[in-house]
Amino acid sequence: MPETNLSEPQDHYQASEHLFRTVHEIASAHAGRSVPEVMAVLRQRLPGVPGLDDLELRRLAEQISVGRDPSGLGGPAI
Repeated sequence: MPETNLSEPQDHYQASEHLFRTVHEIASAHAGRSVPEVMAVLRQRLPGVPGLDDLELRRLAEQISVGRDPSGLGGPAI
């Protein structure tokens, strides 16, 4: 899957929508995998996103690893 670059200036709404869709795609494809595996995918697909530090990435990865979709765009990821 292509890398997502949300650090470039763009419309805030579009950037937010793109971020949520990317997290949803990751949750759908990687639900149930280990936290380190999910964190690696999040880091690869979401480099340089403002506000996504290691703590936030870990929180997202923990949710995805237990089958939740933290994007709010869908039901359970599993």
